Amino acid sequence: MDVKRKTELRQPAALEALLAEVRACRACAQHLPLGPRPVVRADAAARILIVGQAPGTRVHETGIPWNDASGERLRQWLGVDDATFCDASQFAIIPMGLCYPGRGKSGDNPPRPECAPLWMDRLLAQLPSIALTLLVGQYAQRHFLGARRKPTLTETVRAWRDYAPAFIPLPHPSPRNQPWFRQHPWFEAEVLPMLRERVARILPHANASS
Repeated sequence: MDVKRKTELRQPAALEALLAEVRACRACAQHLPLGPRPVVRADAAARILIVGQAPGTRVHETGIPWNDASGERLRQWLGVDDATFCDASQFAIIPMGLCYPGRGKSGDNPPRPECAPLWMDRLLAQLPSIALTLLVGQYAQRHFLGARRKPTLTETVRAWRDYAPAFIPLPHPSPRNQPWFRQHPWFEAEVLPMLRERVARILPHANASS
């Protein structure tokens, strides 16, 4: 058996062990008002990676990524149904902060800074089949795009062609962002059709949302 084949056979076990390690993480427990509950989903076969900010309270309670109103809108953006979205062999989900960070003055606190340095690169190394990474919000865009990021989130999202085909930057689909969606109709008219087409091309057997 050649080395490449041995690596392929080892990979799922390595990823399983890593996910167990991630879910047992207590690195910033003292800063988490609801305690640690890392929320992550990954499979070595996953084709699309979604990198968001951090779980909200409902996701913390259920342990299910994007199990809230923001997730409903995100699935509509992608044009996939719940079963497809929840299939780890199609969508990997790794937020910048893996645990609920608590509330701030104007919404949830930023993702805890400990998470990405500890886990992001190690998890990405176990996802060899990713064809597209969706960067949801400024924290994911800052981490992955670095100096290529535009001065504002709006400019970064509008310049999505600069980051294709590997990345698509997106605003957060939170209901709190409704004013942003109204102010920027080009997002729905231009970006979402492209996004759905990319997803359909990468996941040709996915079930479309109704």
